[in-house]
Amino acid sequence: MPSSSARKVRRTPKPRREDHARPELVLITGMSGSGKASVLKVFEDLGYYAVDNMPVELLPRFADLVRSSDIERTALVVDVREGASLDRLPQTLKQMKRVLRTTVLFLEASDEALLRRFSETRRPHPLGASTPVKASISAERRRLRPISALADVIIDTSKFNVHELRDHITQRFRREASDKNILVSCVSFGYRHGVPEDADLVFDVRFLPNPHFVPQFRPYTGRHPKVAKYIRSFPQTGEFINRISDLLVYLLPHYVKEGKSYLTIAFGCTGGQHRSVMIAEDVAKRLRKAGYQVKALHRDSPR
Repeated sequence: MPSSSARKVRRTPKPRREDHARPELVLITGMSGSGKASVLKVFEDLGYYAVDNMPVELLPRFADLVRSSDIERTALVVDVREGASLDRLPQTLKQMKRVLRTTVLFLEASDEALLRRFSETRRPHPLGASTPVKASISAERRRLRPISALADVIIDTSKFNVHELRDHITQRFRREASDKNILVSCVSFGYRHGVPEDADLVFDVRFLPNPHFVPQFRPYTGRHPKVAKYIRSFPQTGEFINRISDLLVYLLPHYVKEGKSYLTIAFGCTGGQHRSVMIAEDVAKRLRKAGYQVKALHRDSPR
């Protein structure tokens, strides 16, 4: 018989983790050529346990492993390389979300951007080297449509270079939350050449006096200090820049909240050489000062 001093030890069950304390999983998916490998590397640098090309059938077992380990944050890439088993991903995601705090990050890009990237890298599309890349891109879009519909975050990487994409992912997923995780482009253009197709907001600055009619300014653009000084000499210029900058600083956090990752603000004058260039530069400076990542682009200057 066991000694009277021997006692049965009652094991206290582990308390169930609250939702905010559950391990975090970011599942990265999207179009081939949209930057998934680069984004996974960013997550790895942010301290996430990173895995590329995880088989769909292993996802539930991997989730159980993470839940019972000390891993707090994980990032996985699952994409069209999975073949037919990719069709099971939507159902598998439902199981995953019961176990882990799961965010589905879908990377998108325009056909033009994807074709250019495949041409530059000379890598075959995962759907087959024997099929034209353009046809493979169309087929992949169709395959991924049910998955993109489940995405929590969609990022169009068409206009990001590698460094901008890295900065954006870092700002969006680092532990400190921010309402400034958006890349802003202030674009100047000339109406005689058409409005930029990708513009989200368009402002017409043709109400300002035109330096084109001042012979000494005609050879220069709105980036020239004398031209900029001339345009700023009119009171309506400063008033416009102040009002537009205040409006944008108010709007941008709301765009971020709705999941927008890239905003193009276009300023147009007649030829896109003077007024729009100067305004785009000044508004970009104001937004940078407000803490946003901004670049000024001049589509039609110089011509």
